[in-house]
Amino acid sequence: MIAKRLEGISEYYFSQKLREIDSLNKEGKNIINLGIGSPDLPPHPEVIKTLQEEAAKSGVHGYQGYKGIPALRLAFADWYQQWYHVSLNPDTEILPLLGSKEGIMHICMTYLNEGDEALIPNPGYPTYGSAVKLAGGTAISYDLTEEKNWHPDLEVLSAQDLSKVKLMFVNYPHMPTGQQIETGFFENLINFAKEHHILLVHDNPYSFILNDHPVSLLQLPGAKEVVLELNSLSKSHNMAGWRIGMLCGAKERIEEVLRFKSNMDSGMFMPLQLAAAKALGLGADWYNHINAIYAERRTKVYQILDMLKCRYSLNQVGMFVWAKIPDDYKDGYALSDEILYGSNVFLTSGGIFGSQGNRYIRISLCGDISRFEQAIARISNK
Repeated sequence: MIAKRLEGISEYYFSQKLREIDSLNKEGKNIINLGIGSPDLPPHPEVIKTLQEEAAKSGVHGYQGYKGIPALRLAFADWYQQWYHVSLNPDTEILPLLGSKEGIMHICMTYLNEGDEALIPNPGYPTYGSAVKLAGGTAISYDLTEEKNWHPDLEVLSAQDLSKVKLMFVNYPHMPTGQQIETGFFENLINFAKEHHILLVHDNPYSFILNDHPVSLLQLPGAKEVVLELNSLSKSHNMAGWRIGMLCGAKERIEEVLRFKSNMDSGMFMPLQLAAAKALGLGADWYNHINAIYAERRTKVYQILDMLKCRYSLNQVGMFVWAKIPDDYKDGYALSDEILYGSNVFLTSGGIFGSQGNRYIRISLCGDISRFEQAIARISNK
């Protein structure tokens, strides 16, 4: 018998869908997968070189400290200062992670008891809800709508009973909608959290992709009182498989999360940390380079969406394009399945991100330009 904590926790959607796609490929379908946001581009050559050179040295293969090496924490602090204009103490306010996804779980396990509640966005990253449930808490969805620019309605939330709410997950630039957020609304979020004694968890991995103005929730005065922010090198530096992320916030919060994390792993491989520090020191040329590639791909995605008669915003950022489906489809799953089985192209249904995504689909910008051109040709012939 499995543990009760897994009751109501299903296998991750993409894990299931990849098995289905694998079966179709074995039948000779050659599915073009435009659904999953795993960067296909390599990291900067100097980052790879650093990993190779450091891994060849002796004395780097043992256990590492739970808080990461000083060089990596300092690189994270410099990165935040340069790009977000946020001052962080590298000794006390930064905790390197084995990818930011694990940080979501660490935070939930650190702060949630049975009966505690956490606010999670709908639509939003499914892992938020799963982590809350696995930690024994109760996930309470708050609706995001296109009419409200995919921002939470804080007046509606304030009218609810929030006495059991300990955490609120927010994510801007938002996944899956690509919505940016105005600084003024960040201020409203912080005031809301302070008023209701809620810890805001800002998941911030998409701020450099097709976005000229990276922002951090920690930019706001007093934010550290109520904010923990997650960040990652997965998207910004094409290092998803390297599993390098970070948590930043007030010294007390970092120490609290470390109490849990230190019981879950034994630190990160030192050459990975040194390579990550190298990546964090890259200049604007790096971000401009990868964004030029994503921009070219995005024009092809727009072509696909136009063919499907979907409606989309030109102001969204990040490595996906979010689009509303035509009225004659029941939901995004229906359109996704029609294209999968009729054209051998996989697009993600917005419904996997919550009920507010049912009328939408999402297309990833990850993949060589030729794949998008092939997808256009296939869909045009359906």
